[in-house]
Amino acid sequence: TEYHLGLLKAKLAKYRSQLLEPPKKSEKGEGFDVLKSGDARVALIGFPSVGKSTLLSTLTHTESEAASYEFTTLTCIPGVIEYKGANIQLLDLPGIIEGAAQGKGRGRQVIAVARTADLVLMMLDATKQDVQRQLLEKELESVGIRLNKKKPNIYFKIKKGGGLAFNSTCPLTKVDEKLVQMILHEYKIFNAEVLFREDCSADELIDVINANRVYLPCLYVHNKIDQISIEEVDRIARQPNSVVVSCNMKLNLDFLLETLWEYLSLIRVYTKKPGQPPDFEDGLILRKGVTVEHVCHAIHRSLAQQFKYALVW
Repeated sequence: TEYHLGLLKAKLAKYRSQLLEPPKKSEKGEGFDVLKSGDARVALIGFPSVGKSTLLSTLTHTESEAASYEFTTLTCIPGVIEYKGANIQLLDLPGIIEGAAQGKGRGRQVIAVARTADLVLMMLDATKQDVQRQLLEKELESVGIRLNKKKPNIYFKIKKGGGLAFNSTCPLTKVDEKLVQMILHEYKIFNAEVLFREDCSADELIDVINANRVYLPCLYVHNKIDQISIEEVDRIARQPNSVVVSCNMKLNLDFLLETLWEYLSLIRVYTKKPGQPPDFEDGLILRKGVTVEHVCHAIHRSLAQQFKYALVW
């Protein structure tokens, strides 16, 4: 039944979280986290030998060893893409293999770095992209990385008493109060306030309860298009969130950079002194939706306190 399935999903999510937590007394392992720099961070993820290192070397001034055999890259190699005045940090991560979420092939370190990124660039081999994409999405999903999904609009707060206060501002078709109560009881939560502001599923409620999910935009880059037919290239290119390239032949890389810029939601803001023309030489790189206060902090942290007004064109 629906209630039984919801309960099983809650148990599965709880046990997965317990498995992913490192042992408290384990020896300190060797990680490869890199200091975040630039205007945005992009994590380059993919199976071994799909062309990640070649792409890094092509788009940045960083040399990453590339070869036709698997596991050429064994650590995280950072590079910087200079595009439209922005510095975008690109991280070439070691190839993910099946079972990465359980720690195979340094999978946990790779996924931990990916969680800190602003965008995931998933590199796929165009000759076998359907299989690779499904496996990679499964690995990232199991460690709490949600690709191209928005955070569920659910208000959730644990209380000290009073039982369950359940409300919704819209009709619910996927869950009801009984199912929500069963899922919360599985997490030993008996007093809480839950408000659904949209029609969410049991999986989305579980994500909100766990509170450790990361919602990232993902761009699927299909490499080696020179090895498949024109019809297949056209089919792949029409898929959502997808770009087709050939790193060896340097095909379509300009379009990849333009799409990367759009997915990162970056904009350039130019300042103008009173009575003078705008300064188009050195613009500020910010995210779409920023306020004047954000611009003030980007210029100088004390500017916002002394600020009076601004004119925006």
